[in-house]
Amino acid sequence: MSILVVDIGTSGLRGAILDADGAVAHEQYREILPDSPASGLVEFDATAMADAALDVVAAVREAAGPVTAVGIASQRASTIVWERATGRPVAPGIGWQDLRTIGECLMLGAEGFRLAPNLSATKLLAILDQVDPDRARAEAGELCFGTVDSWIAWHLTGGTRHITDLSNAAVTGLLRGDALAWNDRLLERLRVPASMLPEIVDSSGVCGDAIAIEGKPPLAGIAGDQQASLIGQGCVRPGPAKITFGTGGMLDTVIGPARPRFETRGEGGTFPIVAWRVGDETVWGVEAIMLSAGTNVEWLRDDLGLIATAEESHEVAASVDGTEGVVYVPALLGLGTPHWDYGARGTLLGLTRGADRRHVVRAVLEGIAQRGTDLVEAAEVDAGTAIPVLRIDGGMSRNPTFVQLLADAAQRPVEVSPVVEATTLGAGHLAAMAVGELGGWDDIEASWRPAAAVEPGPALDREQWQRAVDRSRRWFDELSAIDF
Repeated sequence: MSILVVDIGTSGLRGAILDADGAVAHEQYREILPDSPASGLVEFDATAMADAALDVVAAVREAAGPVTAVGIASQRASTIVWERATGRPVAPGIGWQDLRTIGECLMLGAEGFRLAPNLSATKLLAILDQVDPDRARAEAGELCFGTVDSWIAWHLTGGTRHITDLSNAAVTGLLRGDALAWNDRLLERLRVPASMLPEIVDSSGVCGDAIAIEGKPPLAGIAGDQQASLIGQGCVRPGPAKITFGTGGMLDTVIGPARPRFETRGEGGTFPIVAWRVGDETVWGVEAIMLSAGTNVEWLRDDLGLIATAEESHEVAASVDGTEGVVYVPALLGLGTPHWDYGARGTLLGLTRGADRRHVVRAVLEGIAQRGTDLVEAAEVDAGTAIPVLRIDGGMSRNPTFVQLLADAAQRPVEVSPVVEATTLGAGHLAAMAVGELGGWDDIEASWRPAAAVEPGPALDREQWQRAVDRSRRWFDELSAIDF
């Protein structure tokens, strides 16, 4: 088995091989940073992204030799519109973090369409209103819409396939609640012709030939990054959950074939997601979101100068046994699950003359661990089942002090992914299953081999934590009042 995976993130993309032993090899990386032309705006050069993707797959193919199949994992909801005839984007891509459509989301909410600005729907509206306000080109079939997976699949297949998998389609905001078809009522309101939209395909299944790669291997697996990470960490049945601790934090866990009972957000503050679709089976899950995770460590390094590198946060925090009463709430961008308070702000409490940089650094790691536990508790409420073990990937999964603090806060074992980005494993597993190199979900579940398993120690103080969170909330009342 030699599965080539293209993994497109927010700040860069990688190509790699998943081999028969489940190891990731021949990795190639290219940085593709988004632009921020004004506050709240996030754009990217879609052509540069496609060129970089083709570059890495060529480099990986040259190093690894023939490949069995190709899988794609991608950032979700980022939005591209391009010309069907030429493949040229008609405007800069709009990144998933972009906030330009907040006003439009609020107006649509008043009409009964509950959409958040991180979804694709209003980003597509913004592009069309800019480049095709009367929709003449869209109605004539000249324009294509796609998320990043669609865009990369288009280029890998030489423009022959305009597709997306269901896990990505479900995060556009353009799908019906039952995930069975596009939402015609919403498309009519946005004035988006259905001809612009990609065909929805299975997450695992041959859906075209990657003619841009030597040997024309089949494109056989597609998933959004969080769903790919879920699969890559073997969380393919109800029970375990994964958290990706990157710039922010995302917890995902599987529920099963039944859609969650809630429409857009559960009592615990999680969202329903399509984990994947294969054949006639759609599997659902829930997702909980931490708006800032690794961002807080970057703040310690780049803005406060308390550490020289992100890695140093482990050493500094480990040099003391506790925080000397210091508590930090990591709400630099507000609080996501379960509170959804955009007006909350980062809060540092309990400072005395006995507190120094070591205690502050440890408090920041503890605060991120406590927020991770908030996500777990919220997901248990909305999934209706216990989460006995946490599996984690992302940059912070390589910080031993943080991993132990997470186990202590959550009071359950934490298993660390063998690779920093488990997305590559997940997309590779989906493609391998489609071409018969993996027998099915049992094989994926059995393939999980954590790099470390950390047992919980003495529990962190959750009661004090909740008091600290209460103090961080509603700092900006006008932002706290916004709800999507």
